[in-house]
Amino acid sequence: MSDSTSLPPLTGGCLCGQVRYEARPDHREGYYCHCRMCQLAFGNTRVAYINLRKSEVTWLTPPTYFVSSKIARRGFCNRCGSPLSFEFNDSEYMDLSVGSLDQPSVLTPVAHYAIESRIEAWHMDDGLPGHRLDDNTKIATRWKNAYGDDVVPGVDATKG
Repeated sequence: MSDSTSLPPLTGGCLCGQVRYEARPDHREGYYCHCRMCQLAFGNTRVAYINLRKSEVTWLTPPTYFVSSKIARRGFCNRCGSPLSFEFNDSEYMDLSVGSLDQPSVLTPVAHYAIESRIEAWHMDDGLPGHRLDDNTKIATRWKNAYGDDVVPGVDATKG
């Protein structure tokens, strides 16, 4: 990883320009999320994100937030509807949508997450590693603490 002071800031925002941000992460790597909640939030088969510390993001004009579960929220523009971010309530990290960057091509994807929800007909094997959501013990623990030990993480858990 490089020193974040040596990399230019990432800038981005929503479709209509109402919400804008500047981010200063120390890397230029992103990932794809295939979880069902992200599919529904973005209306797509997957979402491209960059994960970074919340302290590395400055909202020049802040988004509106939708509380998508007991453990997380998603930032979006309340005027044009552009989805912009995802964050767990108890984490120092968050995700910004790669598509909301002014120059998304500066990032390189390095992995696929929540592959158990991946829609295979819409997936091209790109050689990147894939990870199951339930293999991440921190995320599984968040879901269990919020919804009970027998929870299956995902959108169905939030409906009950």
